[in-house]
Amino acid sequence: MSTTRGLEGIVATTSSVSSIIESVLTYQGYDIDDLADNASFEEVIFLLWNGHLPNEEELRQLQTELRNHAPIPQELIDQFKVYPIDKVHPMAALRTAISSLALYDEDADIMDEEANRLKAIKIQAKIPTIVTAFSRVRDGLEPVAPRKDLGFAANFLYMLTGEEPNEISINAFNKALVLHADHELNASTFTARVCVATLSDMYSGITSAIGALKGPLHGGANEAL
Repeated sequence: MSTTRGLEGIVATTSSVSSIIESVLTYQGYDIDDLADNASFEEVIFLLWNGHLPNEEELRQLQTELRNHAPIPQELIDQFKVYPIDKVHPMAALRTAISSLALYDEDADIMDEEANRLKAIKIQAKIPTIVTAFSRVRDGLEPVAPRKDLGFAANFLYMLTGEEPNEISINAFNKALVLHADHELNASTFTARVCVATLSDMYSGITSAIGALKGPLHGGANEAL
């Protein structure tokens, strides 16, 4: 009796979130080059989540929510400070921090659409704060709190360096964020979908995805090079 193993040749799902159309990467049908040149990362977040670019009010609301939810619990920063910091992989720190965030969210196990939308915003908003805080602690520096008057890309650079970035740096990093925002149904996305398909919570799904992304056959391949 022969059996088929693995998922080669199996269509797991179809999606319009990102696609290759005539050799061009698109997000929800928009050419990635146009988005990289003309859209902020916040606009691309909205596009990926909602299927269309935001109007002024929708963008303003998302920007406000991201800024309001950017701070992280002091306990996470204190946790970074007791790690054997020179031996902890940054992706392991991020994975653990995202998992820990669920303990601070009383709605972590509520699964309705609005609760999940808010959880997505919270996670998206806090990841830059987590990453930059860990980086600074690893370098022997105190973390820098996010500012409410800076956009997503500018805030990341500010928290990383402690200095307000110039427009060239902001634009370059914004383009990098846009270009890396989505890459179809890769291993980490598939892992997250399997996790939440069990009706587990969003924090568990993102934690699972980061665990897959850390591997040297996926996101870790960049580090290996």
